[in-house]
Amino acid sequence: MTNEAVHHHLSFFASLYKVDENPDLGMWLLYATITVLCMIVYRLGFARKLPVLKSAVIYVLMMLGCTLLTFFSIFLPVAEALFIAAIVLGIYKIRLRQSKKTDKEERFPT
Repeated sequence: MTNEAVHHHLSFFASLYKVDENPDLGMWLLYATITVLCMIVYRLGFARKLPVLKSAVIYVLMMLGCTLLTFFSIFLPVAEALFIAAIVLGIYKIRLRQSKKTDKEERFPT
């Protein structure tokens, strides 16, 4: 495959970071992006209050798992899906907070 053909098949973030031209820096940037997005999605959708050591273990395992996701994300839209999930979960959290606030105000008017 030529460089143009490979570039055509890259996912958005992989082509944004120019993984085909500068693989060392591009892969590290892609890994950092996926790791940060995974942590955001975890915090918005799944995190519970845990002791510090348990949280550290979860984040270390998440970082290890992101290594595999980084290799998949060269040609598959992994980072893009995480980005959309973070947006959807962020909107959900905002709406949930607003809903709880209005319910509280209806129960206890000032």
